[in-house]
Amino acid sequence: MNKANVAVLIVALALIVTTVAVGAAGYEPGSAEDPVVTKSYVDSQIAAALKGVGTGGSSATFKPVFVEAGKKLIGGEGTELILRSGSALAVASGQDGLSDVTEGKDLKGGFAVTRNHLLLIPRADGRGISAAEDIWVMVKGTYTIE
Repeated sequence: MNKANVAVLIVALALIVTTVAVGAAGYEPGSAEDPVVTKSYVDSQIAAALKGVGTGGSSATFKPVFVEAGKKLIGGEGTELILRSGSALAVASGQDGLSDVTEGKDLKGGFAVTRNHLLLIPRADGRGISAAEDIWVMVKGTYTIE
């Protein structure tokens, strides 16, 4: 090989090495330019995303609520009720009533609520139960006592 070919080969090799070195050092691992990431990075990103995630509801469990005779328990949208003791009547606005999930029927306003049946309030439009006597109700969700 002559000196000119050796010089061209050295310059070409130097350019290749420099290009690879600059390219490798220019990107931060995990960035958009270098999408290869480690498992620990993915785990930390998932943990950070899940940190603020709650249960999704106002109450994850049923809560016992006492209602005096003559008062009404009005549920918010999606509230679940179970009459545990006493007697109560359904309170409904308009034609639709409460969803009796246990029996699979619509409980119209003014009808007696059966004990230990799961009732669902579909909309926050004044639906609930009226205590004919002192009652205990298990409630999951938002409610007001009037």
